[in-house]
Amino acid sequence: MNTSQTLDSTLELKTIVQEKYGAIAAQSGSGCGPSCGCGPVSISTDSIMNEDYSALQGYVQDADLSLGCGIPTQFANIKAGDTVVDLGSGAGNDAFIVRAIVGNTGRVIGVDFTEAMIHKARQNNAKLGFANVEFVQGDIEAMPLESEIADVVVSNCVLNLVPNKRAAFGEIFRVLKRGAHFTISDIVLEGALPSGIQRAAEMYAGCVSGAIQKHDYQSIIEEQGFINVGVPKEREIFLPDELLRAFITEAEIAVFRASNTRLLSITVVGFKP
Repeated sequence: MNTSQTLDSTLELKTIVQEKYGAIAAQSGSGCGPSCGCGPVSISTDSIMNEDYSALQGYVQDADLSLGCGIPTQFANIKAGDTVVDLGSGAGNDAFIVRAIVGNTGRVIGVDFTEAMIHKARQNNAKLGFANVEFVQGDIEAMPLESEIADVVVSNCVLNLVPNKRAAFGEIFRVLKRGAHFTISDIVLEGALPSGIQRAAEMYAGCVSGAIQKHDYQSIIEEQGFINVGVPKEREIFLPDELLRAFITEAEIAVFRASNTRLLSITVVGFKP
């Protein structure tokens, strides 16, 4: 078992996220390598978390850095002409899928915390020439966007990386129009992770240790004023022993396997009244 970096503060969490995803953006020009995927930097977890986007209309290979855990646009009910905000937009993968749906009359705004990702996304958009797609650097807990501008908000495996999830969902509520909705794919938990996993910085950046209980996640959403909150899709994420050995002992792995703990990829939908 390795002695990995541990988590101490909100600022440190945000720094870890920026460093990891900035490095992925920098690597993506020549192939992402093992650090790609919503998983620890030392082990590729593409097959664990990701879903295949390649058959979707609007797919851009250069924008797909294999960082998601679902396909939120499948359940987003986006229409031509809509204004859609993509939170944690990365290199633009979901934003370009959305652009294919909203067409020339819609608008797509990607928000990402990492400067290198914003740069990558803008490079990709420049090649595509979409005048109605833009990428803005900003913190999801305090978005640099006007209130009530979005018909739909989407996000793919990002909210688990945000330390203050109440603030994030409060901001989603603020930027949505009345009667509008969000569709978010994310990682949540049922049960308890081993302490070594909970404390590992790599597992936080990998969308694992930042996962909160599924019922708490839904409660936070409802506390912000959303109604008709539902989960149209759910699948279990299996963490292989190879990954766990980097953070916990064989005995701890055995205890974890015997528990009823489940790490889940969910797609959740909620409406602003």
